Amino acid sequence: MPAAPGQHFTVVDPATGETFAQAPARRPEEVDALVARAHAAWRGWRADPAARAAALREAADAVEAAGADLAPLLTREQGKPLAESRAEVARTADRIRYFAGLRPEPRPLVDGRPVRSEVRWRSIGPVAAIVPWNFPLQLASAKFAPALAAGNTVVLKPSPFTPLATRLLGSVLAAVLPEDVLTVVTGHEPLGARLASHPGIRHVTFTGAAPTGRAVARGAASSLARVTLELGGNDAAILLEDAAVDRIADRLFWAAFRNCGQVCMAVKRVYAPARLYSDVVEALAQRARTVVVGAGLDPATRLGPVNNAPQLARVEDCTARALAEGARAAAGGHRLDRPGYFHAPTVLADVPPDSPVVTGEQFGPVLPVLPYRKLDEAVEAANGTGFGLGGSVWGTDLDRAEAVADRLECGTAWINHHAELSLAQPFAGAGQSGVGVAGGPWGLHGNLRPFVVHRPEET
Repeated sequence: MPAAPGQHFTVVDPATGETFAQAPARRPEEVDALVARAHAAWRGWRADPAARAAALREAADAVEAAGADLAPLLTREQGKPLAESRAEVARTADRIRYFAGLRPEPRPLVDGRPVRSEVRWRSIGPVAAIVPWNFPLQLASAKFAPALAAGNTVVLKPSPFTPLATRLLGSVLAAVLPEDVLTVVTGHEPLGARLASHPGIRHVTFTGAAPTGRAVARGAASSLARVTLELGGNDAAILLEDAAVDRIADRLFWAAFRNCGQVCMAVKRVYAPARLYSDVVEALAQRARTVVVGAGLDPATRLGPVNNAPQLARVEDCTARALAEGARAAAGGHRLDRPGYFHAPTVLADVPPDSPVVTGEQFGPVLPVLPYRKLDEAVEAANGTGFGLGGSVWGTDLDRAEAVADRLECGTAWINHHAELSLAQPFAGAGQSGVGVAGGPWGLHGNLRPFVVHRPEET
């Protein structure tokens, strides 16, 4: 249970289900002072782009140096294998360094008038970054790195399920950044709602569930702050008739089950041609039955626990409902009988296409596999849930696979792989998967406003 406001709240190790630490529970009314301090720090931070870039490069080095402390703490509170936590820390440092190297360039406008016009770019002010529990550090950096590089300041709120590594990250960065440029604030609701609706915040960037994202957008609208919302996905993988099942099975499995399936752009449903259906189901099920599931600090572990008890209950519920509707568990299908929040890696066959495990976002180690007879039907089903974050097509004929990928209504489409992103690419969704763009120069410009200067030509 949350602690009383202004005190502390408990943090649970998902591998044991037991409390192992506490974090400060900040009161919603404390947000006013934090935002005011961020606004004051903005004046100096925005003034010197070269000093800003140098500070961010130093920040990236500091994150790398702190990896030995950050990664185990991240695993302890989030559950993922230690190797994945180390990779997340490295990605966090890489992203900070990447945005340190970006600078928006002025752009001249030529429109035939005897006036020299130039578009320049200005920062917008304090940014609120609200981050979920599946990739606490990586998603935090995806928000604060472009905001800071653009000359803004940031108030960062991590999930109450994973506050500790983010607090440590904040301490690491505070040692190299000017005071109040980046502030980490922890606690339960209505802390996030107060931050999102604060009149001093000029941009709210949020990753999480769609209902919460709508509430964040309503709060930001009260002060006309801009919003960037990444609201999850229900990514489909379409296998073509010429797919080599034995060659792609490992990649397809990990595209669905990495981080215990708790990835917004994970494969969450597979469409296989009827001729290959049984082979696909068995190839994925064999991997689900044999993968090592355990505590993230155990070097043998490949899949950790679900992060928290409410999410485990959701995964159990959608799995049980699918089985009750006639689905068959080719692997798993149940919670594991051990301490902690462990669910067996589950591959579901014969799933009704309107089951919630197909139409919704299970966000856990459960993968439905559905057969199709006509490719058009598979594409229509892939596009039919209202989500549009990502999708993939798997086959030997790359030109044909690309033609099918071009029909997917999503922000990113992959061919013969999935959920791999470059720091330089835009990341955005369609439909219920969000609003706005993160990543690359697009992410930087999402934290800037254009400023146009006109001057007459010399006469």
